[in-house]
Amino acid sequence: MKRLKLPLAIALMVVGAILTGYFLLKGRFDPEKQKAVQQATEKFMQQNQELLESNPQQEGVVVTDSGLQYRILQEGTGTRPTAASTVTVHYRGMLVEGSEFDSSYRRGQPISFPVSGLIPGWTEALQLMQEGAKWELVVPAHLAYGEQGVPDLIPSNAVLRFEVELLKVN
Repeated sequence: MKRLKLPLAIALMVVGAILTGYFLLKGRFDPEKQKAVQQATEKFMQQNQELLESNPQQEGVVVTDSGLQYRILQEGTGTRPTAASTVTVHYRGMLVEGSEFDSSYRRGQPISFPVSGLIPGWTEALQLMQEGAKWELVVPAHLAYGEQGVPDLIPSNAVLRFEVELLKVN
């Protein structure tokens, strides 16, 4: 079995070299474009880090042991959901620079989710909230979509901001 590993590795390296050469010849690998993408990525990651460091300094922001950050915009007085609950919420999701990637407000209709079927940051936050509450969340990447992100919507390792209004615990 060990004999197969080395030839396979060599074959993969050869294929990689051939494809790299092909893309270089076809002009699909543009060093300037690559540099611009790298710079944009570095700027994005810096913005993420700055938000995680500066947000806890804001009045009323609480940081949990997991790193979730929240600020209560409106206290709730109703039922507190569990991981087994389904909730109805209004929400707005944004990247660190403020661009909105999703919003039930924009669609004009709240949405229902099972608490345990959401990103870990939401699952944690919802179980701390009560019906009627409205919170602002800053969710570190490890409690959001992590390295994989969401293609064409949320970059990898993105810190996310949410405004969440817990309307009903079902």
